[in-house]
Amino acid sequence: MNTGSDEPGEVAVVPDEAETGEGSADDGLGSRAPEFVKQRRALHLSWQVGVFVIGLAVVGAGIVMLPLPGPGWVVIFGGMAIWATEFVWAQLVLRWTKRKVTEAAQKALDPKVRRRNITLTAIGLVIIGVLVGIYLWKFGVVMPWKIKDQ
Repeated sequence: MNTGSDEPGEVAVVPDEAETGEGSADDGLGSRAPEFVKQRRALHLSWQVGVFVIGLAVVGAGIVMLPLPGPGWVVIFGGMAIWATEFVWAQLVLRWTKRKVTEAAQKALDPKVRRRNITLTAIGLVIIGVLVGIYLWKFGVVMPWKIKDQ
């Protein structure tokens, strides 16, 4: 039971889910298929198979896009979102992913972390600049049209 009150002597009692026998309405887990599809088992099963196949195709396309040009991770998460319309496991994975991305974004916006990241980026750029300068000093720039026939 939840007794959430700041005033002494006052007690607000809210029944737990176990006491009422109903799940959380804002939980949002489960199938989002239309009601007429849910009512017929064979139709609902074929609906789930269709959603799975479409999600699999989208996730597969995203995996192919990882080494190739294209928004691979965005497409993979799009496929997971398609799966999440029907499958609880995909909804839980998507929630976990959203939570982790939000935590990473908040951490990246922390002033100390931003300062560190900017410092490391500047140091990396200076190192790359020095290495490119050494290479150009040692070997020079040879344009492809000035290469002599050998």
